Amino acid sequence: MIEVLRIDNLALVESVELEFSSGLNVLTGETGAGKSIVLSALALLAGARAASDSLRGGAEEGAVEALFRMDGHADVARELVARGLAAEPDPNAPPRGDVDGHRELIVRRTLHANGRSRARVGGQLVPVSTLLELFGGQLEISSQHGSQALRTSAVHAQALDAFADKTSLREIVAREVTRVGVLDQEIATLRAAEEERARRLDFLQYQRSELDNEELDVEGIASLEAEHRRLTHAERLAEEVSTASAALGGMEGGEGDASAETAVATARRALAAASRMDPSLETLEARLESLESELRDLTVTTSDYLGELEIDPRKLLEVEAKISSLEALRRKYGQSVEEMLAHRDDVEREIESLSGADDRIRELEQERANAVTAANEASLRLSKARLRAARKLAKAVQGELADLAMDGAEFKVALEKISTDNRPEGLETGIGGRERPEFHFSANQGEAPRPIQKVASGGELSRLFLAIKNSLRRADRNMVIVFDEVDAGIGGAVAERVGRVLAELATEHQVLCITHLPQIAAFADRHFVVRKEARRGRTRTLVERVEGSLRVDELARMAGGEAVTEVTREHARSLLNP
Repeated sequence: MIEVLRIDNLALVESVELEFSSGLNVLTGETGAGKSIVLSALALLAGARAASDSLRGGAEEGAVEALFRMDGHADVARELVARGLAAEPDPNAPPRGDVDGHRELIVRRTLHANGRSRARVGGQLVPVSTLLELFGGQLEISSQHGSQALRTSAVHAQALDAFADKTSLREIVAREVTRVGVLDQEIATLRAAEEERARRLDFLQYQRSELDNEELDVEGIASLEAEHRRLTHAERLAEEVSTASAALGGMEGGEGDASAETAVATARRALAAASRMDPSLETLEARLESLESELRDLTVTTSDYLGELEIDPRKLLEVEAKISSLEALRRKYGQSVEEMLAHRDDVEREIESLSGADDRIRELEQERANAVTAANEASLRLSKARLRAARKLAKAVQGELADLAMDGAEFKVALEKISTDNRPEGLETGIGGRERPEFHFSANQGEAPRPIQKVASGGELSRLFLAIKNSLRRADRNMVIVFDEVDAGIGGAVAERVGRVLAELATEHQVLCITHLPQIAAFADRHFVVRKEARRGRTRTLVERVEGSLRVDELARMAGGEAVTEVTREHARSLLNP
């Protein structure tokens, strides 16, 4: 509900502040006093477009600000939290959850002379469109110009499903039908890429085969490259190692003892003799002995290498073929073995992914079948509930219309089957169900009911809206319902009936009503009077709450005109205390 509404520099209003109550709030006043300004202000809070002449003359900025209480509107509170616009907690309220604990919310809309408009929710700047998204369905305004709530069949469907207490079932249908569309798109995308996927799979399998055939490993490739170098330089290796071997151990059958091994042996023997004369030379003798042993080992090793060295042109050709193949792979897949192996792993993963596409299609098709079944079953239950609820709602509204002195009027809820054209395969429902609920109305006996936006006049539409809202009062969760000119064309006993219905509706909703009839105003929980005054050469609109004798005087004025007499006052008191 709205606790406080403040209006600054809007039309004829300089500055007014209204403190509404729960239940029924009425605004009265002479024609042209400015009662419609309150409606315009509420519409601005609900995201309506601001007219270019909305500002008070000479003002650079105008504003509408409201303090909302969120009790009983957890759905709006959750949406605020989701948008990061959580309302302020009520310090006097007992601690509760994150959503339920938020009790108060300030919404502000400012208008500027340059045509710009700004909106704030909970102190945070938001696009003006956010107001419509948050409060468009929460501030419901009905006037002789029509009620937005009665203009679209989508709203009719929501109202009927709420009346049937099947809103959750409707949401299941919408979710599953949407899911079918998403799955169909994913399946179509996978199937459209099937030919390209097959070509890509062949290419990747060829790459994997190439890499697998080489038996890539770091040590094996290093060994292959070493063998290639030995075979390539075998003759030179034999020549150089032979020279080294001769220098180390002497040439077998050669002349003299020119080898390193022989020279070291001679030096060791000489030092051995000298150390017997000078023991300090024993260390040198030991070192030469160790060197002699190492030279003998080197001599044997070089001799063995020469014995194993191959000069084999055929073997060289085989190794060069392998090296050439390896170089070809390097040009394609990476210079190092690690890079080639990493590429092979990437290839393997992509092959697994592409090979699993058919499995993925089968999984998606099963998911789709489940979604279709869920949507069809939920929509069938929804259709049965709608059929029962349509009869009950029509009967309830019909009774309300009779109470509002529209005895010849007829109301029905038509359930038109939706078209099966272009429906996804297997689905027996659309996103809103199998049928399109629509409210039909006839104001005159004998005339067939037709869609209400085509047949209802202004006054009839306001009373029809009241009848529907009262029938749905326990199902709807509007924050505020506003009626303008609901009393058009009625009076006397009928007006009293309208007042009683408004009061009944106000037991479940906060209701604001602009009226010219005292019979309606008398039912108000809080009464405001709108009037104009001229001050310092300018006219301004004032809004004042009236109680006690002031309220009696206002009801008397409404009943008897400007000349308020004791008779009209007594009539007013009788309306307040029937």
